[in-house]
Amino acid sequence: MNTSLKNIYDSIIFDLDGTLWDSTGVVAEAWQAAKNEVDFINEDITADMVKGITGMTYKAIFEKLFPYLTDEKREEYKAIAAKYELEVLHTKGGQLYPRLEETLQYLVQKYKLFIVSNCQSGYIEVFFKTSGLKKYFQGHQCYGTKNAPKAENIKDIVNDHGLKAPVYVGDTMGDYNAAVGAGVPFIFAAYGFGKVEEGQVATLTQVSDLTELV
Repeated sequence: MNTSLKNIYDSIIFDLDGTLWDSTGVVAEAWQAAKNEVDFINEDITADMVKGITGMTYKAIFEKLFPYLTDEKREEYKAIAAKYELEVLHTKGGQLYPRLEETLQYLVQKYKLFIVSNCQSGYIEVFFKTSGLKKYFQGHQCYGTKNAPKAENIKDIVNDHGLKAPVYVGDTMGDYNAAVGAGVPFIFAAYGFGKVEEGQVATLTQVSDLTELV
């Protein structure tokens, strides 16, 4: 393991989906339940479909999945899906990646930890509640708070907490582009849902690699 990144950063900002946990199966179940409440969604919702849009903003997700809907119908379905998503996740939670808490226990001794995600408001809170991992994080920001791009949310965390040398960990090109837009180095979580070919300062095959890397 490359150890050239030790003692460089003062903080680590994490993406959530595909980086800390996988909730795609549960989210698909919730969105399918929402689909069954309306008569204008043509396709069933699958976990693979959800994986394909992970990392996008909540608004962009539904625009991509249902381009044939009017804005009014899309907003109607999105509101129902969002409600079901939080309800089902409260009950079932997502699947935490192996050795996640062990990794956070190690990292929090050396770094300030944060989450920035493109999710809806309340989603990170559900992650905290179902995982019991809130105690490791000093703050979080999401798309649903101000409908701001992820790069701006990363900047907010950096500025609000006075971070001097943060690094962002994520699993998609959208995460990479957001980190670049925020002027923050990027570590690629290759075990997640996306691909990043170049530009990252390091690549993880599992989240626990961080204990050796930084």
